[in-house]
Amino acid sequence: MLSIPLVRGFLGQPQLENALTGVDLVIIPAGVPRKPGMTRDDLFNINAGIVRTLCEGIAKCCPNATVNLISNPVNSTVPIAAEVFKKAGTYDPKKLLGVTMLDVVRANTFVAEVLGLDPRDVDVPVVGGHAGVTILPLLSQVKPPCSFTQEETEYLTNRIQNGGTEVVEAKAGAGSATLSMAYAAVKFADACLRGLRGDAGVVECAFVASQVTELPFFASKVRLGRQGAEEIFQLGPLNEYERIGLEKAKKELAGSIQKGISFSKK
Repeated sequence: MLSIPLVRGFLGQPQLENALTGVDLVIIPAGVPRKPGMTRDDLFNINAGIVRTLCEGIAKCCPNATVNLISNPVNSTVPIAAEVFKKAGTYDPKKLLGVTMLDVVRANTFVAEVLGLDPRDVDVPVVGGHAGVTILPLLSQVKPPCSFTQEETEYLTNRIQNGGTEVVEAKAGAGSATLSMAYAAVKFADACLRGLRGDAGVVECAFVASQVTELPFFASKVRLGRQGAEEIFQLGPLNEYERIGLEKAKKELAGSIQKGISFSKK
């Protein structure tokens, strides 16, 4: 049986509480996009304040909602959101999900090009974070199983890590990834909704509170369910190239996470 969705529009902070009341899934893409020459850190001060305000509204109006956080830099904004929810006494780590789906979409696309396959038939786990070297595609775990030369591995890893910069430079000041990000956001939100509905076996990558590494947050495969990220999967066997990449990712991530936590203490 088909249901007819109801769409309502709200504008600005005065209507924020009305927009959030009774919501089960909140998607936060708010903020400014990157421009040529900007890093994700350059966005920090603007987007950090926006995320904090929105999360304060969530804590008040829909504290049990699952939150999909897209606003960059995700490596820092997710820790900010966590601190806001902790302060409000509403923090559920399973329900705060940093959206890294765009990295997975790019990885699937670029790997499919090399293999001569349809991207829909390729699954590349992407772990770590959502910026530069923190984006770590596990090319040794690609499905369908395959192998890459060292040259292919380096090419694919670099392209996946710098996909956002490639788009920013191609647009020459006209913006950053929009259509691909929208596709990735919808794809991840749909997975969350299927999890909330109780579908079995919904597994995607996301940046979440984690014990997979010594860091408090880390992107890896998670199983989505009624309570959000109900299971967080370990990394599995890594090759030497990936182990080196993991150490680089963790070093960069540690600073970004602390930056978000420090901002929240102000």
